[in-house]
Amino acid sequence: MDPYIIVFGFGVGILVGLTGMGGGSLMTPLLIIVFGVTPVTAVGTDLAYAAVTKTVGGFKHFRQKTVDVRLSWWMALGSIPSAVGGVYVLELLEEAYGERFDEILLAMLAGALLFTGVCVLARALFLPKMVDRERHTIDLERRHKVSAVVIGVFVGFVLGVTSAGSGALIAVALILVFRLMPQRVVGTDVFHAALLLWAAAFAHLVAGNIDYGLAATILIGSVPGVWLGSHWSVRLPVATLRMALGIVLVGAGLGLATKAGADIPAPVLAGVPLSLGAYLVVKEVKRRRSGAAAEASDVYVPPARSGRFAVDPSPAGEAAVLAAGRPEDEPTGERLIV
Repeated sequence: MDPYIIVFGFGVGILVGLTGMGGGSLMTPLLIIVFGVTPVTAVGTDLAYAAVTKTVGGFKHFRQKTVDVRLSWWMALGSIPSAVGGVYVLELLEEAYGERFDEILLAMLAGALLFTGVCVLARALFLPKMVDRERHTIDLERRHKVSAVVIGVFVGFVLGVTSAGSGALIAVALILVFRLMPQRVVGTDVFHAALLLWAAAFAHLVAGNIDYGLAATILIGSVPGVWLGSHWSVRLPVATLRMALGIVLVGAGLGLATKAGADIPAPVLAGVPLSLGAYLVVKEVKRRRSGAAAEASDVYVPPARSGRFAVDPSPAGEAAVLAAGRPEDEPTGERLIV
């Protein structure tokens, strides 16, 4: 029982509960890069622990009424059989490539992480502009049901092969296609992922790809982490957290690509995450300054000096001045809202 794995599990669990993403995308590369677990075992074990973790989070979100249950079931109709098919494809690849299989799986996992990281960053940077179109729920028509099933098929296959991407990819789809509000996106994402992960984990169980002791160790930290994260998800703004998560995913993807044999120069390997991080910091500083400026602009602007009145710039003073009356050519006070 490695205490570092428990700590990592707790941190990843909080991220999953808060944002609906980051489980397989973070824990699988951690198991491979930091703890030296073989790729196929890391994928299977990650799915097994994540099934329990997201079930806890999904139950918490269900109680908080932040889940669109019907939409979750329609996505699961496509994702569950597709995830099982992804595990089967993984077994075929292992038989076909033998000793080269770990390298190929690392390359696929790196690609999935990079794609997921880009999706998360795109969501954080561009999708907030869709806030005005967000809705609490959606009346499912035939086209919505077909879209949900197709999205489930794609995400389920990626998850079955790499264990990564289910949270981020589903979250992006829930925003772009169904335009759900943030809390409903996280809740529906986590609830659907719980359904999907049990199917994928069972397929990896049959294939013998799960380390039960390792999964139990991760769960010691991840279960309380996801419960806390789910509790905080309806109270904390998570836009900046998602941006940071996207940066971490891109960095992890580049690291796994290097481990798979890709010749990525060290300046690129370190520079890309650092550049994205610097952009995040600058963006957050600008956001806070603009918020402070907007708050400070809601102030009283006193009129020019008058021979008849001693101007009190407070709201009460403004009211007294206007009530007393003034010549038409005398400037008046204004309350400016920017």
